[in-house]
Amino acid sequence: MSDSWNHAVKTRWLITKTALAERLAYRGDFALGTLMRFLPIVTQIFLWWAIFQSLSPENPEGAQLSGYTFRDMVAYYLLTMLGRAFSSMPGLSSSIALKVRDGEIKRFLVQPVDLLSFLFWSRVAHKLAYYAIAIIPFALVFFLCRDFFSRGFPDAVTFCCFVLSLLLSFMLGFYLEACIGLIGFWMLEVSSLLFVYMLFQFFLSGHMFPLDLLPAPFDSIVGFLPIKYLAYFPAAVFLGKIQGYALAIDMVMLILWTGLFFVLSRWIFARGVRHYSGFGG
Repeated sequence: MSDSWNHAVKTRWLITKTALAERLAYRGDFALGTLMRFLPIVTQIFLWWAIFQSLSPENPEGAQLSGYTFRDMVAYYLLTMLGRAFSSMPGLSSSIALKVRDGEIKRFLVQPVDLLSFLFWSRVAHKLAYYAIAIIPFALVFFLCRDFFSRGFPDAVTFCCFVLSLLLSFMLGFYLEACIGLIGFWMLEVSSLLFVYMLFQFFLSGHMFPLDLLPAPFDSIVGFLPIKYLAYFPAAVFLGKIQGYALAIDMVMLILWTGLFFVLSRWIFARGVRHYSGFGG
């Protein structure tokens, strides 16, 4: 048992180390690309300033919209960009479907390397490489925008929940998109399905606006969906919008959703392998 466990750990470490070295070698654009991604926040600042100014022309910064001040709104957008950097999995679903369609999946069926584990640890390496370089532009932008975080730094418990939510959002985003890609065992093309998912995710993950702004009953409906944990939840935790018992419940739900999609991805993969037929060398 110990030998198999050691072998599994060494295999995952080798995958992570190799993928990390590969990404650090050719992704020198991480820093510049990250800095450029923050440019749209300038447009968002002007947009929300106009909205809050219409609410209170004499004191826009004192106006509130569903508990958010103007400074809260800007801080929220900055935090969602940080959250999306953890949970986004560009190209994962399409690459899994392509591996199935082109027959590349066969090498994972005949060699002692699990497809999902290989892809997971490759993504871990991708995120490590990304933040190793992108941490400088992230730190610069957050420093320049420090005045928007008027509520100050959260307490230790809240900050730990924030960090844990980021890590779990990475796992949730991976296994959720892996499930979509694994549908490629039955469909030749998953791009249309992925487009629909990305459309709903953009609006309902909180990336576009805080989910607190949704009217009833849509706020309750979206509150039960897993995609709110990909962007909205970490930002709301940091800003203190979710506290106490509600925070504990949401953390448990995030863990359960992550576990569910982990099991679901494994189940779909096992069923897909039984369904799959490969020919040729």
